[in-house]
Amino acid sequence: MEALHALVLKSLDDDQAVEMVSIPLAGKSSIADHMVIASGRSSRQVASMATKLADKIKKELGRLVRIEGLPTADWVLIDADDVIIHLFRPEVRTFYNLERMWAFGDDQAPSKTATTNA
Repeated sequence: MEALHALVLKSLDDDQAVEMVSIPLAGKSSIADHMVIASGRSSRQVASMATKLADKIKKELGRLVRIEGLPTADWVLIDADDVIIHLFRPEVRTFYNLERMWAFGDDQAPSKTATTNA
């Protein structure tokens, strides 16, 4: 669902997510069509971005999402069915390096959809 993907990207961009990357999964995995990975500058920002995103998806698309990791907000996973969103604090993101894990050996790196540097 492209409307969901666009809503996710816009919401995270509006909330000043850092190093946002969208990885297309269609044809590579059955878990979702897109995986979006982004960072927040602090646990508070990560939690805020996740909560706002879940609220926007419910309000604008009428869909409920599943959220894991909100209490500590080092790594928050949002499962919106067609789009999986991973929100990290920067040092946690570096440690897990999901972009590399999901590259599937492609010649090209995942597309950076929006980058905000602080």
